[in-house]
Amino acid sequence: MKKIPLYILSISGTMAQNQNYAILLGEVNGRRRLPIIIGMAEAQAIAVVLENITPKRPLTHDLFKNTLEAFDIELKEVIISDLIDGTFYALLICERNGEILEIDSRASDALALAVRFNCPIHTYDFILDTAGISLQEPNEIQVTEEKEKSPGTKRKNPDDFSNYPLKELRKILDKLVENENYEKAALVRDEINRRKQLNS
Repeated sequence: MKKIPLYILSISGTMAQNQNYAILLGEVNGRRRLPIIIGMAEAQAIAVVLENITPKRPLTHDLFKNTLEAFDIELKEVIISDLIDGTFYALLICERNGEILEIDSRASDALALAVRFNCPIHTYDFILDTAGISLQEPNEIQVTEEKEKSPGTKRKNPDDFSNYPLKELRKILDKLVENENYEKAALVRDEINRRKQLNS
């Protein structure tokens, strides 16, 4: 499987899920984005490093990093390795005395450690194909508020995209990504993927 390098673009709160956050990973040298929903504690653990904040006492991920280093274990790489029933899985690729160790991890914890070790973050192509959001060129994003509110696209449930035409779903997806509404963008992406599976 082809590994794709990623980097952390942003962390933002979600509107529909209280106490949850969306971390957005970007494809290095590419236009695909991978949104992952994480908890508040994990979002805070990542944010303190990205914002160069030094806690008075070690946080849980700081403690784990210090423990690994005390036993001469180096975190070489984090891999977002699988996506099962909407849940992302990750691997910590560690090295100790020349021996490579793989440790199972939640994606959020793996990312919190990756920023502490300043190590590469990767995923596989099939995960980006399944759960990634592809950005179009700016001049291709032409969805207007009036078009979104037209009678043909109005729905009682704002999160129900099952009756939208596929072409319109792609435009809505672009608009949501442009507005950094990654949680709802993930719902639209899932509906597009569902349609593709039905037609395959």
